[in-house]
Amino acid sequence: MKLTILGCYAATPRTLTNPTAQVLEMRNRMYLIDCGEGTQVQLRKHKIKFGKINQVFISHLHGDHVYGLIGLISTFALLGRKNDLTVFGPKGIKELILTQLKLTNSWTSYNIVFRELTSVSPELIYEDDKVTVTTIPLKHRVYANGYLFKEKPAERKLNIDAVNDYEIETCYYQNIKSGKDITLEDGRVIDNVLLTFDPPAPKSYAFCSDTMYIESIVPIIKDVDVLYHESTFLDSEERYCEPTMHSTARQAAYIALKANAGTLILGHYSTRYDSIELFREEAMTVFKNTELAEDGKEFEFD
Repeated sequence: MKLTILGCYAATPRTLTNPTAQVLEMRNRMYLIDCGEGTQVQLRKHKIKFGKINQVFISHLHGDHVYGLIGLISTFALLGRKNDLTVFGPKGIKELILTQLKLTNSWTSYNIVFRELTSVSPELIYEDDKVTVTTIPLKHRVYANGYLFKEKPAERKLNIDAVNDYEIETCYYQNIKSGKDITLEDGRVIDNVLLTFDPPAPKSYAFCSDTMYIESIVPIIKDVDVLYHESTFLDSEERYCEPTMHSTARQAAYIALKANAGTLILGHYSTRYDSIELFREEAMTVFKNTELAEDGKEFEFD
């Protein structure tokens, strides 16, 4: 599992900082999460292959999370894209994009499939043979969701030495990797555990931005391997959290602690602060395994 931060700052883009966007690679699939202004430039800068992005997940319709999407969609068309692009996001995302395409007469050469979200409860919105994605209802000034990405258990790994010792034919390999025991010609039943190794444990990633401190998300993300949680403010500016419906670094850390997360990644920093290291210092008083998102930073989790 690999996470590339394309942008992680709140509100407006600046010379050296970008609004929210990130790419999650999971089981050789690539997912774009939020798409703030400048996202396609960041994709190019960090050499991420455009064509591998087939799903986009938009948390909410504030500009710093969605204004880069129309540009990316248009560039896909200019590059001759043929694959469908599925866009998940709040109700209104379809109108927002299609209005811009209509008024600019810039229709795409590929299908855009919109999955508009309205539920205020967790909802399974995407599933393939390797990954599931469930919404995480957040509390913000507009309707907003986070997203929980979970790997499905992988096939067991073949112990080729053991298989050869029992002289098992290759036609049975898939059954063995699927967890089945094997009956030999002499009637002996060979337990699957003797023929395979355990696969890597399935990983999970929760994206939570933007939101007030809200403990109702804890059961949804319980035991998540990696949690990205917004931390717009420090404790010294906590008074701004309620009117803006954002969180502090310490509040994000409490969510990670209560959810028993493996790693907490902070982001969505207000640009009022001189150093983002202050966010880590504050969060670590509650949750030690805290990392800082930074534009261009990559996280790999084996």
